[in-house]
Amino acid sequence: MKQLLIIDDEEKHRSLLARIIRSEGYDVFEAGDCASGLKKLSAKSIDVVLCDVKLPDGSGVELVPKIKEFHPDTEIILLTAFGNIADSVQAMKDGAFDYIVKGNDNDKILPLLSRAFEKVELKKRVRELEKRVGKKYSFDSIIGTSPLIVKAIELARKVAGTDANVLLTGETGTGKEVFAEAIHLASDRAGKSFVALNCSTFSKEILESELFGHKQGSFTGAIKDQKGLIEEANGGTLFLDEIGEMPLELQAKLLRVLETSEYFKIGDTKPSHSNFRLIAATNRDLKTESEEHRFRADLYFRLNVFQIELPALRERSKDIKLLTGHFVEQFSAKANRRPMKIGEHFLEKLVLYSWPGNIRELKNILERAVILADGDTLTIETLPPEIQLIHEQKSTLSAFSMASVEKLHIQKVLNHTKGNKAEAARLLEIGIATLYRKIEEYKL
Repeated sequence: MKQLLIIDDEEKHRSLLARIIRSEGYDVFEAGDCASGLKKLSAKSIDVVLCDVKLPDGSGVELVPKIKEFHPDTEIILLTAFGNIADSVQAMKDGAFDYIVKGNDNDKILPLLSRAFEKVELKKRVRELEKRVGKKYSFDSIIGTSPLIVKAIELARKVAGTDANVLLTGETGTGKEVFAEAIHLASDRAGKSFVALNCSTFSKEILESELFGHKQGSFTGAIKDQKGLIEEANGGTLFLDEIGEMPLELQAKLLRVLETSEYFKIGDTKPSHSNFRLIAATNRDLKTESEEHRFRADLYFRLNVFQIELPALRERSKDIKLLTGHFVEQFSAKANRRPMKIGEHFLEKLVLYSWPGNIRELKNILERAVILADGDTLTIETLPPEIQLIHEQKSTLSAFSMASVEKLHIQKVLNHTKGNKAEAARLLEIGIATLYRKIEEYKL
């Protein structure tokens, strides 16, 4: 029930108000002075306070900031027998909801209370939404207990409290945007925007406009001024996914922003400024790319202040059971079904599979399986053929064949380099493309 406190030393007036307000279904408490009013506020979950300005032990105007300090969500309406503009202005500055003169309250008080309670309810809903969103994208939402993912989370937590640029590396589908949002929410910039852009999605011209914005008439189709994401991220975080795909010309412009916080919108002659934190992600080896002049070395060093390598799913197979349980519950609810059970052989196939598409591929396959399932249990029949046959594929290699020896050696080198494929290819003295082909062939 909505709860209200009346603080007024005139007992008859207070009792009359209480009866009127209770008749509307509100739960009403009463107090005759500031001290007893504050005591009631500490003991009860009060939504709205109706407070007289002149009280035996103080002023209602002076009481407003005291209430707001300890009960910021409580709305306060002041009542006085004499209108006073100075008091009214001060009360509103200190956070009072409204200020009305006694005698006019019969017609005004109930609609005013209704609006005050609506504001309280809105603040509660916003806080609940923020809590749910924060939980969804916080570090607590990252599932896994394997050493590699635990280490990545630990590093991300450490850097989150700083303003350092972060470079997230690893294969596609390993959850880089989830990490980026978690870092943002754990930072001092959490109250500002988190803006994300995939650099591989757009042509150079569109990517430049999306990043930097443009002025009206700067090119065909520019019918009005448009903010860029760099401006949108001011005070917050800019996440650039697949930054290795950004054209070299735009890399130079991005570098300028990182060095000076200054940039030019397309078609503008005046510089604009933006203070944002950059988190970038890539599945490429930017060090090698920069050495081979496909990525600016100066931008690479600017980005690589703090690098976090996200492990591939095959490197954290012990987490597959946890991830599967989480996603199956999620997709069961989405499909309006009771939580599906996970068959033993179904899970076994998932653990054996190499997951070239990582967590993103796992999610897609589990959603498909939930849709296809006839009963309440996920069976191997709901899996794609390549996963159903994974055991047979793995058993085709003889323990003494050259292929088996090669597979074992590549796996050892990958373990040695902690999944760094560029370094593994160097040690194996083969090209990176050959290594990727071997990984796919042997389901590593």
